[in-house]
Amino acid sequence: MNKEITDFRSALDYLAKQPGQLVETDVEVDPIAELSGVYRHIGAGGTVQRPTKEGPAMIFNNVKGHPGARVAVGVLSSRKRVGMLLGEDPKRLGFMLNEAVENAVDPVVAEGPVPCQEVVYRAEDPDFDIRKILPASTNTPDDAGPYITMGLCYAHDPETGDHDVTIHRMCVQSKDELSFYAVPGARHIGHFREVAEARGEALPISISIGVDPAIEMATCFEPPTTPMGFDELSIAGALKGAPVQLSRCLTIPEYAIAHAEYVIEGEVLPGKRIREDQNTNSGYAMPEFPGYTGPAVAELPVIKVKAITTRTNPIFQTCLGPSEEHVSMAGIPTEASILAMVNKAMPGKVKNVYCASPGGGKYMAVLQFCKTIPSDEGRQRQAALLAFSAFSELKNVFLVDEDVDPFDMNDVLWALNTRFQGDADIITIPGVRCHPLDPSNDPTMSPSIRDHGIACKTIFDCTVPFSEKHRFHRCRWAEVDPTHWVPDFKE
Repeated sequence: MNKEITDFRSALDYLAKQPGQLVETDVEVDPIAELSGVYRHIGAGGTVQRPTKEGPAMIFNNVKGHPGARVAVGVLSSRKRVGMLLGEDPKRLGFMLNEAVENAVDPVVAEGPVPCQEVVYRAEDPDFDIRKILPASTNTPDDAGPYITMGLCYAHDPETGDHDVTIHRMCVQSKDELSFYAVPGARHIGHFREVAEARGEALPISISIGVDPAIEMATCFEPPTTPMGFDELSIAGALKGAPVQLSRCLTIPEYAIAHAEYVIEGEVLPGKRIREDQNTNSGYAMPEFPGYTGPAVAELPVIKVKAITTRTNPIFQTCLGPSEEHVSMAGIPTEASILAMVNKAMPGKVKNVYCASPGGGKYMAVLQFCKTIPSDEGRQRQAALLAFSAFSELKNVFLVDEDVDPFDMNDVLWALNTRFQGDADIITIPGVRCHPLDPSNDPTMSPSIRDHGIACKTIFDCTVPFSEKHRFHRCRWAEVDPTHWVPDFKE
Protein backbone atom coordinates (compact mmCIF):
# COMPACT_ATOMS: atom_id res chain seq x y z
CA MET A 1 0.00 0.00 0.00
CA ASN A 2 1.04 3.61 -0.48
CA LYS A 3 0.79 5.26 2.94
CA GLU A 4 1.22 8.75 1.47
CA ILE A 5 -2.25 8.57 -0.09
CA THR A 6 -5.40 8.98 1.99
CA ASP A 7 -7.73 10.72 -0.47
CA PHE A 8 -7.89 12.14 -4.00
CA ARG A 9 -5.91 15.27 -3.16
CA SER A 10 -3.04 13.42 -1.57
CA ALA A 11 -2.98 11.14 -4.64
CA LEU A 12 -2.57 14.16 -6.91
CA ASP A 13 0.08 15.62 -4.59
CA TYR A 14 1.95 12.32 -4.72
CA LEU A 15 1.81 12.19 -8.53
CA ALA A 16 3.06 15.76 -8.76
CA LYS A 17 6.30 14.60 -7.09
CA GLN A 18 6.80 11.70 -9.55
CA PRO A 19 8.58 12.62 -12.80
CA GLY A 20 6.29 12.52 -15.82
CA GLN A 21 3.14 11.48 -13.96
CA LEU A 22 1.12 14.74 -13.74
CA VAL A 23 0.85 17.94 -15.76
CA GLU A 24 -1.24 21.06 -15.11
CA THR A 25 -2.43 23.86 -17.34
CA ASP A 26 -3.89 27.30 -16.60
CA VAL A 27 -5.00 27.81 -20.22
CA GLU A 28 -8.78 28.00 -20.49
CA VAL A 29 -10.45 24.86 -21.80
CA ASP A 30 -14.04 24.24 -22.86
CA PRO A 31 -15.48 21.20 -21.06
CA ILE A 32 -17.63 20.48 -24.11
CA ALA A 33 -15.43 18.17 -26.21
CA GLU A 34 -12.29 20.32 -26.00
CA LEU A 35 -11.02 19.06 -22.62
CA SER A 36 -11.23 15.44 -23.75
CA GLY A 37 -9.84 16.36 -27.15
CA VAL A 38 -6.74 17.75 -25.45
CA TYR A 39 -6.25 14.73 -23.19
CA ARG A 40 -6.66 12.36 -26.10
CA HIS A 41 -3.23 13.54 -27.26
CA ILE A 42 -1.63 13.89 -23.82
CA GLY A 43 -2.31 10.51 -22.27
CA ALA A 44 -5.64 8.79 -22.96
CA GLY A 45 -4.38 5.57 -24.59
CA GLY A 46 -6.70 2.57 -24.41
CA THR A 47 -9.04 2.07 -27.35
CA VAL A 48 -9.14 5.78 -28.21
CA GLN A 49 -8.65 6.33 -31.95
CA ARG A 50 -5.07 7.14 -32.85
CA PRO A 51 -3.23 9.48 -32.47
CA THR A 52 -3.23 8.88 -28.73
CA LYS A 53 -0.74 7.58 -26.21
CA GLU A 54 -0.31 6.58 -22.61
CA GLY A 55 0.90 9.66 -20.78
CA PRO A 56 0.62 11.66 -17.57
CA ALA A 57 -2.53 12.53 -15.66
CA MET A 58 -3.65 16.12 -16.20
CA ILE A 59 -5.28 18.92 -14.22
CA PHE A 60 -7.14 21.75 -15.97
CA ASN A 61 -7.19 24.81 -13.69
CA ASN A 62 -9.26 27.10 -15.94
CA VAL A 63 -12.54 25.55 -17.11
CA LYS A 64 -14.79 27.69 -19.29
CA GLY A 65 -18.09 28.56 -17.60
CA HIS A 66 -16.93 27.30 -14.19
CA PRO A 67 -14.86 29.97 -12.42
CA GLY A 68 -12.50 28.49 -9.85
CA ALA A 69 -13.24 24.89 -10.86
CA ARG A 70 -10.46 22.37 -11.45
CA VAL A 71 -10.81 19.13 -13.39
CA ALA A 72 -8.46 16.14 -13.16
CA VAL A 73 -8.38 13.46 -15.85
CA GLY A 74 -6.36 10.30 -16.48
CA VAL A 75 -5.33 9.62 -12.89
CA LEU A 76 -5.59 5.87 -13.50
CA SER A 77 -4.84 5.85 -17.23
CA SER A 78 -1.52 4.04 -16.81
CA ARG A 79 -0.90 0.66 -15.21
CA LYS A 80 2.46 1.92 -13.98
CA ARG A 81 0.71 4.88 -12.32
CA VAL A 82 -1.86 2.61 -10.66
CA GLY A 83 1.01 0.57 -9.26
CA MET A 84 2.62 3.73 -7.89
CA LEU A 85 -0.64 4.89 -6.31
CA LEU A 86 -1.28 1.52 -4.66
CA GLY A 87 2.36 0.82 -3.80
CA GLU A 88 2.69 -2.36 -5.85
CA ASP A 89 4.59 -3.73 -8.86
CA PRO A 90 2.30 -3.08 -11.86
CA LYS A 91 2.60 -6.74 -12.91
CA ARG A 92 1.45 -7.88 -9.45
CA LEU A 93 -1.65 -5.68 -9.16
CA GLY A 94 -4.03 -8.56 -9.88
CA PHE A 95 -2.49 -10.54 -7.04
CA MET A 96 -2.71 -7.53 -4.73
CA LEU A 97 -6.42 -7.04 -5.40
CA ASN A 98 -7.07 -10.76 -5.02
CA GLU A 99 -5.43 -10.67 -1.58
CA ALA A 100 -7.55 -7.64 -0.67
CA VAL A 101 -10.75 -9.56 -1.48
CA GLU A 102 -9.60 -12.33 0.88
CA ASN A 103 -8.76 -9.85 3.67
CA ALA A 104 -11.59 -7.33 3.34
CA VAL A 105 -11.95 -4.50 5.87
CA ASP A 106 -15.48 -3.17 6.33
CA PRO A 107 -16.11 0.60 6.01
CA VAL A 108 -16.98 2.72 9.04
CA VAL A 109 -19.18 5.78 9.50
CA ALA A 110 -17.27 8.93 10.38
CA GLU A 111 -18.59 10.99 13.25
CA GLY A 112 -18.57 14.79 13.30
CA PRO A 113 -17.79 17.13 10.39
CA VAL A 114 -16.54 15.46 7.21
CA PRO A 115 -14.51 16.98 4.35
CA CYS A 116 -17.10 16.22 1.65
CA GLN A 117 -19.67 18.49 3.34
CA GLU A 118 -17.60 21.65 3.77
CA VAL A 119 -19.78 23.37 1.13
CA VAL A 120 -23.47 22.55 0.70
CA TYR A 121 -25.86 23.28 -2.21
CA ARG A 122 -29.50 22.29 -1.67
CA ALA A 123 -32.04 21.75 -4.43
CA GLU A 124 -34.59 24.02 -2.73
CA ASP A 125 -32.26 26.98 -3.18
CA PRO A 126 -33.68 29.14 -6.02
CA ASP A 127 -30.38 29.30 -7.94
CA PHE A 128 -29.53 25.59 -7.56
CA ASP A 129 -28.31 24.17 -10.89
CA ILE A 130 -26.08 21.12 -11.17
CA ARG A 131 -24.97 22.30 -14.62
CA LYS A 132 -23.28 25.27 -12.94
CA ILE A 133 -21.99 23.45 -9.86
CA LEU A 134 -20.45 20.47 -11.66
CA PRO A 135 -17.80 21.08 -14.36
CA ALA A 136 -18.92 17.90 -16.11
CA SER A 137 -17.62 17.45 -19.64
CA THR A 138 -18.46 15.70 -22.87
CA ASN A 139 -16.00 13.35 -24.55
CA THR A 140 -16.97 14.32 -28.10
CA PRO A 141 -19.15 16.85 -29.95
CA ASP A 142 -21.69 14.04 -30.51
CA ASP A 143 -22.37 13.20 -26.85
CA ALA A 144 -25.88 13.35 -25.45
CA GLY A 145 -24.67 15.89 -22.91
CA PRO A 146 -22.12 16.36 -20.12
CA TYR A 147 -21.47 13.09 -18.31
CA ILE A 148 -20.39 12.10 -14.84
CA THR A 149 -17.93 9.34 -15.71
CA MET A 150 -16.14 8.83 -12.39
CA GLY A 151 -19.04 8.91 -9.97
CA LEU A 152 -19.17 6.15 -7.35
CA CYS A 153 -22.83 5.30 -6.80
CA TYR A 154 -23.74 3.94 -3.36
CA ALA A 155 -27.14 2.47 -2.50
CA HIS A 156 -28.95 -0.20 -0.49
CA ASP A 157 -31.41 -2.92 -1.41
CA PRO A 158 -34.69 -1.71 0.18
CA GLU A 159 -35.67 -5.26 1.12
CA THR A 160 -32.47 -7.00 2.23
CA GLY A 161 -30.33 -4.05 3.29
CA ASP A 162 -27.49 -5.23 1.04
CA HIS A 163 -25.32 -2.33 -0.06
CA ASP A 164 -22.95 -1.82 -2.94
CA VAL A 165 -20.86 0.77 -4.76
CA THR A 166 -20.41 0.88 -8.54
CA ILE A 167 -19.61 3.32 -11.33
CA HIS A 168 -22.35 4.11 -13.84
CA ARG A 169 -22.95 6.31 -16.87
CA MET A 170 -24.91 9.41 -15.81
CA CYS A 171 -25.79 12.29 -18.13
CA VAL A 172 -26.65 15.75 -16.84
CA GLN A 173 -30.18 16.40 -18.14
CA SER A 174 -31.43 19.51 -16.34
CA LYS A 175 -30.78 21.70 -13.32
CA ASP A 176 -31.66 18.84 -10.96
CA GLU A 177 -31.87 15.61 -12.99
CA LEU A 178 -29.43 12.96 -14.21
CA SER A 179 -30.16 9.99 -16.44
CA PHE A 180 -28.88 6.70 -15.07
CA TYR A 181 -27.62 3.76 -17.17
CA ALA A 182 -26.80 0.30 -15.79
CA VAL A 183 -26.02 -2.70 -18.00
CA PRO A 184 -29.21 -4.81 -17.77
CA GLY A 185 -28.94 -7.72 -15.37
CA ALA A 186 -25.27 -7.09 -14.58
CA ARG A 187 -25.07 -4.49 -11.82
CA HIS A 188 -26.20 -4.73 -8.20
CA ILE A 189 -27.43 -1.14 -7.93
CA GLY A 190 -29.49 -1.71 -11.07
CA HIS A 191 -31.12 -4.58 -9.17
CA PHE A 192 -31.68 -2.37 -6.12
CA ARG A 193 -33.44 0.15 -8.37
CA GLU A 194 -35.69 -2.55 -9.80
CA VAL A 195 -36.63 -3.75 -6.32
CA ALA A 196 -37.44 -0.22 -5.18
CA GLU A 197 -39.49 0.51 -8.29
CA ALA A 198 -41.50 -2.71 -7.85
CA ARG A 199 -42.38 -1.42 -4.39
CA GLY A 200 -43.33 1.97 -5.84
CA GLU A 201 -40.47 3.61 -3.97
CA ALA A 202 -37.63 5.94 -4.90
CA LEU A 203 -34.11 4.56 -4.38
CA PRO A 204 -31.86 6.88 -2.34
CA ILE A 205 -28.44 7.06 -3.99
CA SER A 206 -25.24 8.99 -3.38
CA ILE A 207 -22.61 9.71 -6.03
CA SER A 208 -19.08 10.37 -4.77
CA ILE A 209 -16.62 12.01 -7.17
CA GLY A 210 -12.88 12.39 -6.57
CA VAL A 211 -11.85 9.69 -4.08
CA ASP A 212 -8.81 7.67 -3.05
CA PRO A 213 -7.67 5.60 -6.09
CA ALA A 214 -7.81 2.44 -3.96
CA ILE A 215 -11.56 2.98 -3.62
CA GLU A 216 -11.98 3.50 -7.38
CA MET A 217 -10.14 0.26 -8.14
CA ALA A 218 -12.11 -1.75 -5.60
CA THR A 219 -15.51 -0.64 -6.91
CA CYS A 220 -14.96 -2.35 -10.26
CA PHE A 221 -15.19 -5.97 -9.08
CA GLU A 222 -18.13 -8.01 -10.32
CA PRO A 223 -19.79 -11.38 -9.55
CA PRO A 224 -18.93 -14.10 -8.83
CA THR A 225 -15.96 -12.58 -6.96
CA THR A 226 -18.24 -10.07 -5.26
CA PRO A 227 -21.74 -11.57 -5.05
CA MET A 228 -24.87 -9.70 -4.03
CA GLY A 229 -24.38 -8.33 -0.53
CA PHE A 230 -20.60 -7.94 -0.83
CA ASP A 231 -19.63 -4.30 -0.35
CA GLU A 232 -16.59 -3.55 -2.52
CA LEU A 233 -15.61 -0.74 -0.16
CA SER A 234 -14.30 -3.50 2.12
CA ILE A 235 -11.78 -4.38 -0.61
CA ALA A 236 -10.66 -0.76 -0.64
CA GLY A 237 -10.20 -0.97 3.13
CA ALA A 238 -7.79 -3.85 2.67
CA LEU A 239 -5.91 -2.00 -0.09
CA LYS A 240 -5.63 1.10 2.11
CA GLY A 241 -4.82 -0.78 5.29
CA ALA A 242 -7.62 1.13 7.03
CA PRO A 243 -11.43 1.21 6.80
CA VAL A 244 -13.02 3.51 4.23
CA GLN A 245 -14.79 6.32 6.04
CA LEU A 246 -18.40 7.01 5.12
CA SER A 247 -20.47 10.10 5.83
CA ARG A 248 -24.19 10.34 6.44
CA CYS A 249 -25.89 12.23 3.62
CA LEU A 250 -27.78 15.41 4.50
CA THR A 251 -30.98 14.96 2.47
CA ILE A 252 -31.37 11.20 1.93
CA PRO A 253 -31.02 8.11 4.16
CA GLU A 254 -27.75 6.98 2.56
CA TYR A 255 -23.99 7.19 2.95
CA ALA A 256 -21.22 8.64 0.79
CA ILE A 257 -17.41 8.63 0.77
CA ALA A 258 -16.42 11.05 3.54
CA HIS A 259 -13.30 12.38 1.80
CA ALA A 260 -14.82 12.76 -1.68
CA GLU A 261 -14.33 16.03 -3.51
CA TYR A 262 -18.00 16.12 -4.60
CA VAL A 263 -21.05 14.19 -3.39
CA ILE A 264 -24.38 14.22 -5.24
CA GLU A 265 -27.36 13.21 -3.10
CA GLY A 266 -30.48 12.08 -4.92
CA GLU A 267 -33.20 9.53 -5.55
CA VAL A 268 -33.84 7.26 -8.52
CA LEU A 269 -37.50 7.99 -9.20
CA PRO A 270 -39.89 5.06 -9.65
CA GLY A 271 -41.63 4.80 -12.99
CA LYS A 272 -40.02 7.87 -14.54
CA ARG A 273 -37.95 7.55 -17.73
CA ILE A 274 -36.09 10.04 -19.88
CA ARG A 275 -34.54 9.98 -23.35
CA GLU A 276 -30.79 10.11 -22.93
CA ASP A 277 -30.15 12.56 -25.78
CA GLN A 278 -33.22 14.74 -25.22
CA ASN A 279 -31.06 17.90 -25.14
CA THR A 280 -28.99 17.23 -28.26
CA ASN A 281 -30.99 14.79 -30.42
CA SER A 282 -27.62 13.43 -31.54
CA GLY A 283 -28.66 9.79 -31.38
CA TYR A 284 -25.50 9.05 -29.40
CA ALA A 285 -24.69 8.63 -25.72
CA MET A 286 -20.92 8.86 -25.14
CA PRO A 287 -17.78 6.94 -26.14
CA GLU A 288 -17.60 3.65 -24.25
CA PHE A 289 -14.66 1.37 -23.48
CA PRO A 290 -14.78 -0.67 -26.73
CA GLY A 291 -13.85 2.52 -28.63
CA TYR A 292 -17.24 3.27 -30.17
CA THR A 293 -19.79 5.94 -29.28
CA GLY A 294 -22.77 4.08 -27.94
CA PRO A 295 -26.32 4.85 -29.07
CA ALA A 296 -28.49 6.98 -26.82
CA VAL A 297 -31.04 4.96 -24.87
CA ALA A 298 -34.65 5.91 -25.50
CA GLU A 299 -35.78 5.41 -21.90
CA LEU A 300 -33.52 5.64 -18.87
CA PRO A 301 -34.26 5.95 -15.16
CA VAL A 302 -33.94 9.41 -13.63
CA ILE A 303 -32.00 10.54 -10.59
CA LYS A 304 -33.62 13.56 -8.93
CA VAL A 305 -30.82 15.51 -7.27
CA LYS A 306 -31.63 16.84 -3.81
CA ALA A 307 -28.25 18.29 -2.86
CA ILE A 308 -24.60 18.55 -3.81
CA THR A 309 -21.90 18.80 -1.15
CA THR A 310 -18.23 19.45 -1.78
CA ARG A 311 -14.88 20.07 -0.20
CA THR A 312 -13.57 23.62 -0.18
CA ASN A 313 -12.13 24.35 -3.64
CA PRO A 314 -13.08 20.88 -4.93
CA ILE A 315 -11.35 19.03 -7.75
CA PHE A 316 -13.71 17.31 -10.19
CA GLN A 317 -12.55 13.98 -11.61
CA THR A 318 -13.46 12.72 -15.06
CA CYS A 319 -12.21 10.22 -17.62
CA LEU A 320 -12.39 9.47 -21.33
CA GLY A 321 -14.71 6.52 -21.86
CA PRO A 322 -12.39 4.42 -24.07
CA SER A 323 -9.15 5.45 -22.35
CA GLU A 324 -6.53 3.39 -20.55
CA GLU A 325 -8.24 4.53 -17.35
CA HIS A 326 -11.10 2.14 -18.07
CA VAL A 327 -8.59 -0.63 -18.80
CA SER A 328 -7.09 -0.12 -15.33
CA MET A 329 -10.38 0.07 -13.44
CA ALA A 330 -12.11 -2.81 -15.22
CA GLY A 331 -9.15 -4.96 -16.15
CA ILE A 332 -7.13 -5.25 -12.94
CA PRO A 333 -10.07 -6.42 -10.78
CA THR A 334 -10.91 -8.90 -13.56
CA GLU A 335 -7.36 -10.21 -13.45
CA ALA A 336 -7.75 -10.70 -9.71
CA SER A 337 -11.02 -12.59 -10.21
CA ILE A 338 -9.48 -14.89 -12.83
CA LEU A 339 -6.41 -15.58 -10.68
CA ALA A 340 -8.63 -16.45 -7.71
CA MET A 341 -10.85 -18.85 -9.61
CA VAL A 342 -8.11 -20.63 -11.57
CA ASN A 343 -5.81 -20.98 -8.56
CA LYS A 344 -8.56 -22.71 -6.62
CA ALA A 345 -8.83 -25.33 -9.35
CA MET A 346 -5.15 -25.69 -10.31
CA PRO A 347 -2.86 -23.91 -7.86
CA GLY A 348 0.27 -22.34 -9.29
CA LYS A 349 -0.40 -23.15 -12.93
CA VAL A 350 -1.43 -19.67 -14.03
CA LYS A 351 1.54 -17.41 -13.36
CA ASN A 352 -0.16 -14.16 -14.31
CA VAL A 353 -3.12 -12.62 -16.12
CA TYR A 354 -3.39 -9.44 -18.16
CA CYS A 355 -6.69 -7.97 -19.31
CA ALA A 356 -5.15 -6.15 -22.23
CA SER A 357 -5.79 -2.63 -23.45
CA PRO A 358 -7.24 -3.67 -26.86
CA GLY A 359 -10.11 -5.31 -24.99
CA GLY A 360 -10.82 -2.26 -22.86
CA GLY A 361 -10.04 -4.32 -19.75
CA LYS A 362 -13.14 -6.49 -20.27
CA TYR A 363 -13.13 -8.36 -23.58
CA MET A 364 -9.63 -9.86 -23.69
CA ALA A 365 -7.39 -11.69 -21.22
CA VAL A 366 -3.92 -13.17 -21.63
CA LEU A 367 -3.22 -16.12 -19.32
CA GLN A 368 0.40 -17.14 -18.68
CA PHE A 369 0.26 -20.90 -18.06
CA CYS A 370 3.06 -23.16 -16.86
CA LYS A 371 3.13 -26.80 -18.00
CA THR A 372 5.54 -28.90 -15.91
CA ILE A 373 4.31 -32.47 -16.41
CA PRO A 374 2.65 -34.33 -19.32
CA SER A 375 -0.77 -34.29 -17.66
CA ASP A 376 -0.72 -30.47 -17.70
CA GLU A 377 -1.43 -30.63 -21.42
CA GLY A 378 -5.04 -29.61 -21.94
CA ARG A 379 -5.34 -28.00 -18.53
CA GLN A 380 -4.43 -24.65 -20.06
CA ARG A 381 -7.73 -24.77 -21.93
CA GLN A 382 -9.56 -25.65 -18.73
CA ALA A 383 -7.98 -22.52 -17.22
CA ALA A 384 -9.42 -20.48 -20.09
CA LEU A 385 -12.89 -21.90 -19.41
CA LEU A 386 -12.53 -20.93 -15.76
CA ALA A 387 -11.56 -17.41 -16.84
CA PHE A 388 -14.84 -17.11 -18.74
CA SER A 389 -16.65 -18.24 -15.59
CA ALA A 390 -14.79 -15.73 -13.44
CA PHE A 391 -15.87 -12.81 -15.62
CA SER A 392 -18.94 -13.20 -17.82
CA GLU A 393 -18.16 -10.25 -20.13
CA LEU A 394 -14.82 -11.72 -21.23
CA LYS A 395 -14.84 -12.56 -24.95
CA ASN A 396 -11.35 -13.76 -25.96
CA VAL A 397 -8.65 -15.60 -24.02
CA PHE A 398 -5.07 -15.92 -25.24
CA LEU A 399 -3.02 -18.68 -23.61
CA VAL A 400 0.78 -18.30 -23.54
CA ASP A 401 3.68 -20.16 -21.97
CA GLU A 402 5.71 -19.01 -18.98
CA ASP A 403 8.50 -17.66 -21.23
CA VAL A 404 6.10 -15.16 -22.85
CA ASP A 405 5.44 -11.81 -21.19
CA PRO A 406 1.62 -11.52 -21.01
CA PHE A 407 1.87 -7.74 -20.56
CA ASP A 408 3.76 -7.27 -23.86
CA MET A 409 1.29 -7.68 -26.72
CA ASN A 410 4.18 -7.94 -29.21
CA ASP A 411 5.40 -10.97 -27.28
CA VAL A 412 1.88 -12.40 -27.20
CA LEU A 413 1.52 -11.94 -30.97
CA TRP A 414 4.96 -13.52 -31.41
CA ALA A 415 3.61 -16.60 -29.62
CA LEU A 416 0.52 -16.48 -31.86
CA ASN A 417 2.73 -16.49 -34.94
CA THR A 418 5.22 -19.17 -33.86
CA ARG A 419 3.27 -21.49 -31.53
CA PHE A 420 -0.27 -21.42 -32.87
CA GLN A 421 -2.11 -23.14 -35.72
CA GLY A 422 -5.58 -21.86 -36.53
CA ASP A 423 -7.09 -25.23 -37.40
CA ALA A 424 -5.97 -26.86 -34.15
CA ASP A 425 -5.62 -24.10 -31.56
CA ILE A 426 -8.83 -22.07 -31.84
CA ILE A 427 -11.62 -23.17 -29.51
CA THR A 428 -14.95 -21.45 -30.02
CA ILE A 429 -17.93 -21.32 -27.66
CA PRO A 430 -20.80 -19.76 -29.64
CA GLY A 431 -24.04 -18.28 -28.41
CA VAL A 432 -22.90 -17.05 -24.98
CA ARG A 433 -24.10 -13.84 -23.33
CA CYS A 434 -21.27 -11.29 -23.25
CA HIS A 435 -21.63 -7.49 -23.40
CA PRO A 436 -24.11 -5.24 -25.28
CA LEU A 437 -21.58 -2.46 -25.99
CA ASP A 438 -19.63 -4.62 -28.45
CA PRO A 439 -21.31 -3.81 -31.80
CA SER A 440 -20.19 -7.15 -33.25
CA ASN A 441 -22.27 -8.99 -30.64
CA ASP A 442 -25.34 -8.79 -32.84
CA PRO A 443 -27.47 -11.21 -34.91
CA THR A 444 -26.38 -9.41 -38.08
CA MET A 445 -22.85 -10.74 -37.55
CA SER A 446 -23.43 -14.48 -37.09
CA PRO A 447 -26.25 -17.05 -37.16
CA SER A 448 -25.07 -18.25 -33.72
CA ILE A 449 -26.12 -14.91 -32.20
CA ARG A 450 -29.81 -14.88 -31.31
CA ASP A 451 -29.90 -11.56 -29.48
CA HIS A 452 -27.82 -8.41 -29.21
CA GLY A 453 -25.15 -8.88 -26.52
CA ILE A 454 -24.53 -12.55 -27.30
CA ALA A 455 -21.08 -13.50 -28.61
CA CYS A 456 -18.86 -16.35 -29.66
CA LYS A 457 -16.29 -16.65 -26.90
CA THR A 458 -12.93 -17.81 -28.26
CA ILE A 459 -9.77 -19.38 -26.86
CA PHE A 460 -6.50 -18.85 -28.74
CA ASP A 461 -4.13 -21.51 -27.44
CA CYS A 462 -0.65 -20.12 -28.14
CA THR A 463 1.10 -22.56 -25.82
CA VAL A 464 3.56 -25.20 -26.99
CA PRO A 465 2.30 -28.79 -26.60
CA PHE A 466 4.15 -30.32 -23.66
CA SER A 467 5.60 -33.10 -25.83
CA GLU A 468 7.08 -30.50 -28.21
CA LYS A 469 8.65 -28.11 -25.70
CA HIS A 470 12.17 -29.31 -26.60
CA ARG A 471 11.77 -27.66 -30.03
CA PHE A 472 10.68 -24.23 -28.79
CA HIS A 473 13.54 -22.84 -26.71
CA ARG A 474 13.90 -19.07 -27.01
CA CYS A 475 17.31 -17.59 -27.79
CA ARG A 476 19.59 -17.53 -24.73
CA TRP A 477 21.23 -14.18 -23.99
CA ALA A 478 24.15 -13.22 -21.77
CA GLU A 479 22.99 -11.80 -18.43
CA VAL A 480 24.51 -8.33 -18.01
CA ASP A 481 23.84 -5.13 -16.10
CA PRO A 482 23.34 -2.41 -18.74
CA THR A 483 23.85 0.37 -16.17
CA HIS A 484 27.57 -0.43 -16.23
CA TRP A 485 27.58 1.06 -19.72
CA VAL A 486 24.58 3.41 -19.47
CA PRO A 487 24.32 4.56 -15.81
CA ASP A 488 20.88 6.17 -16.13
CA PHE A 489 19.34 3.24 -17.99
CA LYS A 490 15.96 2.01 -16.67
CA GLU A 491 14.07 -1.10 -17.77
